[in-house]
Amino acid sequence: MSDAVKVGFVPFSTAPRGVLVVFCDDTLKFGAATRKGLGTSADVVKRAAETNQFKGKSGSTLDILAPEGLKASRLIVVGAGKLSAIKDHDFLKLGGAAAGKLLGGNAVVTIMAELPDGAMKPDQAAAVASGVRLRAYKFDRYKTRKKDGEDAAVRAEVSLAVDDVAAARKAFAPRAHIVDGVIMARELVNEPPNVLYPVEFARRAAQLRKLGVDVEILDVKAMTKLGMGALLGVSQGSTQPGRTVIMRWNGGKKGEQPVAFVGKGVCFDTGGISIKGSAGMEDMKGDMGGAACVVGLMHALAARKARVNVVGAIGVVENMPDGNAQRPGDIVTSMSGQTIEIINTDAEGRLVLADVLWYVAKKFKPKFMVDLATLTGAIMVALGTEYAGMFSNNDELAERLTRVGLETGERVWRMPLGPEYDKQIDSQFADVKNAGVRNGGSITAAQFLQRFVDDTPWAHLDIAGTAMGAPKSEINHSWGSGYGVRLLERLVAEYYEGKK
Repeated sequence: MSDAVKVGFVPFSTAPRGVLVVFCDDTLKFGAATRKGLGTSADVVKRAAETNQFKGKSGSTLDILAPEGLKASRLIVVGAGKLSAIKDHDFLKLGGAAAGKLLGGNAVVTIMAELPDGAMKPDQAAAVASGVRLRAYKFDRYKTRKKDGEDAAVRAEVSLAVDDVAAARKAFAPRAHIVDGVIMARELVNEPPNVLYPVEFARRAAQLRKLGVDVEILDVKAMTKLGMGALLGVSQGSTQPGRTVIMRWNGGKKGEQPVAFVGKGVCFDTGGISIKGSAGMEDMKGDMGGAACVVGLMHALAARKARVNVVGAIGVVENMPDGNAQRPGDIVTSMSGQTIEIINTDAEGRLVLADVLWYVAKKFKPKFMVDLATLTGAIMVALGTEYAGMFSNNDELAERLTRVGLETGERVWRMPLGPEYDKQIDSQFADVKNAGVRNGGSITAAQFLQRFVDDTPWAHLDIAGTAMGAPKSEINHSWGSGYGVRLLERLVAEYYEGKK
């Protein structure tokens, strides 16, 4: 993974080296250890703040080169805003804001994990460290030259000065694995489609075996035997054969029902015979953002040895328009036995998910299933790029996802389901059509998926606006965001994980 920032923890008494990062509130006050470390430089900060109209607003920064009275070569002051308004996920953003000022090149950095009201708690310091790593990530593997003015990837050795080093390290250990999972998901989404095709995607997912994950890869022969006609119909126009990958982490009690996560993995989507316009088609390398999230999530849970049984399943295909591609008007038979009339070959993700959802529901009988998919442009019309659309047949699961979305900053917004929408996808010739009319397109897509979950508690997350090309944030400047890993890890940790 592309991650060259090393993070550690040191006592407050450690003399800062290289770049010093400190935090202040909206009154420009500092904590006691920070004030002691700044010494006479506090006056320099005050003058610089006045000159630059720096008010300590949350996430704002003040950069001072060669500060008088400090051995550090740079002093970066990060505003935390009003202390009473800080939420848990804001510490992640503070770390990201600090990392955003490091730019390219090598750096030795000391961050004072302290606010004006005292030292950060171990969890808060760990969140700052996580934010540093998330913001510093950059996908530049294929760049052989850097243009003038273009930031290089950060190469940094970062030490967080904390009150209790052992406690901070303990708090950061599981979070480091979660960050690894997010970065893994970002890497997968960012890869070009000639590198990350279905067989290669399955191979990378299989590397989770090193963490103790049981990985089974279903090839075309196996999927044909299972009757996965919906998924296979999508992939039949490509020279790259499709795959279904089943990942199992058994960290809970033996025989206990697992929780399950399913991801759409269309490694490239031309739209098939219903071909897309050429403008922006290159972005369709990211149409596997749901599958990328599931792989990253499985990494995070296995690496931190989560005390829960988990199934992660992804269907990985290419949707191409060759002479063997499925046509509008074709009728395919899904694994469930339901027949599907193909109205639009660009409504392919739901066909992939239909078979994988049915497979997981019937074979593993999970407590719940959550699927993630860059499924519809319509969800971006409804919600923009700040929220993922959530559809669910279970109020408790929906409420929990909403809650952890607010906690992590990976927010979801519940959208409606109802039998009234079924008439839009009822087919004259088969059990169901794969596309309805333009209006309510995200809803009818979810309504289609609901036919393949049986009675399993289920939620569908349409992440078309959040998984790729989403607005840059304090903790992400990557095209592929890794959306969903932190959200679903928190869901498992808070509600479904066994006690020690």
